[in-house]
Amino acid sequence: MGPHWSIFVIVGILVLVLFGGRGRISAMMGDFAKGITAFRKGLKDDSKDEDAKDERPSASISAETREDERTGS
Repeated sequence: MGPHWSIFVIVGILVLVLFGGRGRISAMMGDFAKGITAFRKGLKDDSKDEDAKDERPSASISAETREDERTGS
């Protein structure tokens, strides 16, 4: 059997990416790096939001506990 048509498509895409123009690969990698950086920043922001939500209820519970201790209840 001869080579399948999908091999020719993959090789063609690789040739276009590699020789498609000056700076094409570096531009693609730069965009990829920006996407990863934005993803990591989004993960950090989400974890900060969750930490802030977790701290608020515990702070109010501890304040109520302190008030009960002062009044002797």
